[in-house]
Amino acid sequence: MKPTTFVFILLFISNLCSAQSDKLKINLDESGKTYIKGYIRGQFWGRYNDMNPGTTINGEPVTNKFDFSIRRLRMGVTAQLSPKLYVNSLFGGNNINLSNEKAFAFDVLDLNVEYAFSDQFALGMGESSWDGLSRWTTRSSKTLMSMDAPLFSLLTIDKNDDLGRGLGAWAKGQIGKFDYVLSLKNPISFGVEAKEGVTDFALNNPRVRTSAYAKYEFLDNESNKTAYSGGTGTYIGEKKIFNLGAGFLYQAKMTSSLNNGVTKYYDFKNWATELFYDVPLNKEKGTAITSYLGYFDTDFGPNYIRNLGANDYTSGGTSFNGSGNDFPMMGTGNTVFFQFGYLLPKNFLGKENLIGKIQPNIAIQYSNFEALDQSMLVYDIGVNLFFKGHSNKLTLNYQNRPIYLANTLGELKVDERKGQIVLQYQIEIN
Repeated sequence: MKPTTFVFILLFISNLCSAQSDKLKINLDESGKTYIKGYIRGQFWGRYNDMNPGTTINGEPVTNKFDFSIRRLRMGVTAQLSPKLYVNSLFGGNNINLSNEKAFAFDVLDLNVEYAFSDQFALGMGESSWDGLSRWTTRSSKTLMSMDAPLFSLLTIDKNDDLGRGLGAWAKGQIGKFDYVLSLKNPISFGVEAKEGVTDFALNNPRVRTSAYAKYEFLDNESNKTAYSGGTGTYIGEKKIFNLGAGFLYQAKMTSSLNNGVTKYYDFKNWATELFYDVPLNKEKGTAITSYLGYFDTDFGPNYIRNLGANDYTSGGTSFNGSGNDFPMMGTGNTVFFQFGYLLPKNFLGKENLIGKIQPNIAIQYSNFEALDQSMLVYDIGVNLFFKGHSNKLTLNYQNRPIYLANTLGELKVDERKGQIVLQYQIEIN
């Protein structure tokens, strides 16, 4: 389906629903408990990037670049067809930039159905991002506090999954203050020929991926309606959330390497534990804090490492990082991830609600990977301006990353640091 076709469908729904404050929603009963609802969301980037050494675009060396792009495009329809039957669909893609503007792939991202036997137990099946391990594994790209998701948590993104999604089934529910999900997925059949001493995705029959996640919600309960609703980045003072969570993710024989000419397979083994705290401080002033701390232990096999950069369209690269804004994002080892944001008083600029809510924030990824001889540290410093919550917001963010080079002893250590500045505007019609 072309994006224009989908837009016309949503506009048609909008016209039908004009009596409901232009919401893209059709109620199927008088109570509104059954419905069909649509939405469109876009994230638009203006970015200045200090490129990694040796970066090229169409073979021409580039040291820095200013560009415009669409980071994410989402168009979805959800349907509560009965009190127990829920259908979810999501279409779109990531990274419409100068390299693929004409050939951008508009894909089916989610298409699944779920039957809720009760609040305590529901079963679902289809293409989805339901996974265990962490709240970031099923994070909501709409409600992020930092400009972008902590992509390291999407451990196999676009390798043996499809933008962090896959075909499978799950069970989930909320039992009092406990929230849980158990997921089984068929990874995409993907791999490369094994090489001597190099761990990479195995060219074999992909085994089922198993994952589970549970959290205890000390204050308000978070929604688990969809895979994204429980992965909210910040509630901007609208809820009182304090959660302790833990999860695991496992796939047998996912990676391989040659060991003296013999193929050896390695299991993909991961676990994580985390704290998420998001509460209003002073309702009269409108202040709130959002904080997250998580520990991730990841095992792809010996010395696996992957360089990745969000929305990268470059090639070349003479450092270990590769080109553009890539850095060693994920691999065998462990990672500590921290976020903190403070929602400023609503009269911070002298007049209440003049431009909206303002939220400075920071994010830090600190990783110790087997393949590197020096720890990896990336940090983001940003500020959000909420005109209408997450449906209409502006974000300014600076990210700083390390550049790794091999020294005379062959050790991979930080040689210098580079940065990028992004101005992002997000808008959603729903």
